Amino acid sequence: MKVVVPIASGCEEMEVVIIVDVLRRAGWQVTVAALEEEPVVASRGVKLSADCRWDELVLADQDGLILPGGLGGTERLCSHVGVQAALRDFVERDRWVGSICAAALALHTAGVLEGRVFTCYPGVEKSLPTDVQPIDERVVVDGKLITSQGPGTAFDFALAWIEACESLEKAAAIRAELLL
Repeated sequence: MKVVVPIASGCEEMEVVIIVDVLRRAGWQVTVAALEEEPVVASRGVKLSADCRWDELVLADQDGLILPGGLGGTERLCSHVGVQAALRDFVERDRWVGSICAAALALHTAGVLEGRVFTCYPGVEKSLPTDVQPIDERVVVDGKLITSQGPGTAFDFALAWIEACESLEKAAAIRAELLL
């Protein structure tokens, strides 16, 4: 699997690092793409380095697009024309899309949550219309849309990606390796 994780100032560092680490342990090609100049300063002041800039990506080569949360980063994902277009394109082409924490707002901005079952950080639902509301689950898989609630669910989220895209056995092996 080839997936891209876009990062921007204010992203949630735990979500970025845990997702990237767990998926790379599974042998996936994970590309961290910065939406802005580096280093990207995450929500708690941790400086993150990307593999490339967003505008250097060849999105046609990617199987999945995973959005980390963090309110500041989410605001940038919502306003980034390229990310928004990519979200719509991935959904239209039936490719994997996911978000964790507040990043569900970026999915909503792209118009890809209507009629879908999803979850997000508790309280984010107040920024969503009443006809697009999350369920209170740690991780939700709805077809090729995978969502999760926040930093404390990042391991479960990454493992759900491995299970959905590869196998339960592969996810279980990675879970055991991580002592979860």
